[in-house]
Amino acid sequence: MSVIPIHNPLSPPLPGATTETRNTTCYMCACRCGIRVHLRNGEVRYIEGNPDHPLNQGVICAKGSSGIMKQYSPARLTKPLLRKPGSDRGDGQFEEIEWDAAFAMLEERLQKLRATDPKQFALFTGRDQMQALTGLFARQFGTPNYAAHGGFCSVNMAAGMIYTIGGSFWEFGGPDLERAKLFVMIGTAEDHHSNPMKKELSKFKRGGGRFVSINPVRTGYSAIADEWIPIKPGTDGALLLALIHELIKQGLYDREFLARYTNAGQLVNQDAASDDFGMFVRKPEGDIVNPLRPANFTWWDRHSEQSVSDHTEGADPALLGHFKMPD
Repeated sequence: MSVIPIHNPLSPPLPGATTETRNTTCYMCACRCGIRVHLRNGEVRYIEGNPDHPLNQGVICAKGSSGIMKQYSPARLTKPLLRKPGSDRGDGQFEEIEWDAAFAMLEERLQKLRATDPKQFALFTGRDQMQALTGLFARQFGTPNYAAHGGFCSVNMAAGMIYTIGGSFWEFGGPDLERAKLFVMIGTAEDHHSNPMKKELSKFKRGGGRFVSINPVRTGYSAIADEWIPIKPGTDGALLLALIHELIKQGLYDREFLARYTNAGQLVNQDAASDDFGMFVRKPEGDIVNPLRPANFTWWDRHSEQSVSDHTEGADPALLGHFKMPD
């Protein structure tokens, strides 16, 4: 049976104890705030924010300060667990085994899979923060079936924002509140980017900015919002489509930006009888203006009233309407 040392942060100082402070990064969420970890005889005693860190500037949340429990929680796993003989999946009946036994079991199973059909191996790593390495391991093993926590949490949002505005909230930089006048926050969890967000929101509101929070739950952010919109769960897509509809209807979008930097001008096949129904229309092979661009998507040029390869010099794509192709 493994034994975890008793950790009492309130115990009196030890005679002759050595103390030191180490600067590092908090891993309790994706924000990655800078922290100072205070040690006594090599044991973590206290965690505080690093005032010299550019991201959080000394601010730390309760989740970050409780990171000490990653080292000393009595519930922390220290050995592999194996389902007890005779118990069924879901019974929650496990027993500790040694690492060598776990590695031997994994080696036997993985060797058999790799020798027969590696694609039978599916790898899910949870929030390990090393998804590039686990993905590389899966591909080297020979299976495309791997996933991680991010695909079920923030990656969809990150991909959407990178494709639209060129950057993603928190992991790749926060919102530009220094220049904004209106900030709309949609369903953001309290435990992500919270320290920088709290600092920036306070400055934003003091500077006269208007803050709108869209969230079914009145979170801490929503509590200080100028307007809280408590939509029903699952209706966020309908709300966003309604906003987009109004922007298009009123002509409030940046047409030049859409034409130059997005796929808004690319034609979509609307022939229900076509095998390519719903797919982007592509120019036939050999009709590529730039041979270095193999995608070869199609615009409807408003000047010549005909289809052209996208981003053809001098062309101006139609962003609305239905058009008849030569075929």
